Amino acid sequence: MLTPVALPLRRVEEHALAPMARAAWPATVPAVRRLLDEGLDLGPVTVLVGENGSGKSTIVEAIAMAFGLSGEGGSSSAVYATRPSESPLHDSLQLVRGAGGARRGFFLRAETMHGLYTYLDTVWGNSGLHDLSHGESFLELVRTRFRDRGLWVLDEPEAALSFSGTLALLVALNELVAEGGSQVILSTHSPILAAMDGATILELGEWGIRESTWEDLELVRSWRSFLAAPERFLRHLRP
Repeated sequence: MLTPVALPLRRVEEHALAPMARAAWPATVPAVRRLLDEGLDLGPVTVLVGENGSGKSTIVEAIAMAFGLSGEGGSSSAVYATRPSESPLHDSLQLVRGAGGARRGFFLRAETMHGLYTYLDTVWGNSGLHDLSHGESFLELVRTRFRDRGLWVLDEPEAALSFSGTLALLVALNELVAEGGSQVILSTHSPILAAMDGATILELGEWGIRESTWEDLELVRSWRSFLAAPERFLRHLRP
């Protein structure tokens, strides 16, 4: 029987020597407050969903930076900055690493891809990523960089992708995790990506953080209702 390969991270919690003031942003966001107060256990796949402003991007960004990854996207060796806008949350986090888990990783965030591609051009020569469409370049980066065991953090990647592209990303991430030793932490508005195999799905909102099943997500219920009868939604939006 094969011994399971350790994951890069087992848990994230507030750093005892660098606590965050609860009256300061982003600790005022309920989900961030919950993370700081109670910590968060991590499995092979953790998917964060919630409305804009619920804290999901803030949390995945902070975990990526606490792991040593570039806040604007990339690996731990990526050293560049355009307009720093990251929250200070990463400075108050303590990561509990898996014994023998992979130390490498990569952070992909849709809103900073142009800057990442420009940086990669300076490292690789012409990476060719700027010559592709947004979605094509995103999938190419996943195919070329997400190869070995590691921590793969993605912030709303569906922003770059079509329906078929989102499915392609889902398949690629499922295969990566199935090989063992890799870990995915993902924030998304996509019901497709929320359906990753074996995912722990966390729904963020005014209640903080709660675990949910895919079928019970407000995200899934809303999409089902809209697709079943779009006119029912649209008539309330027209003047």
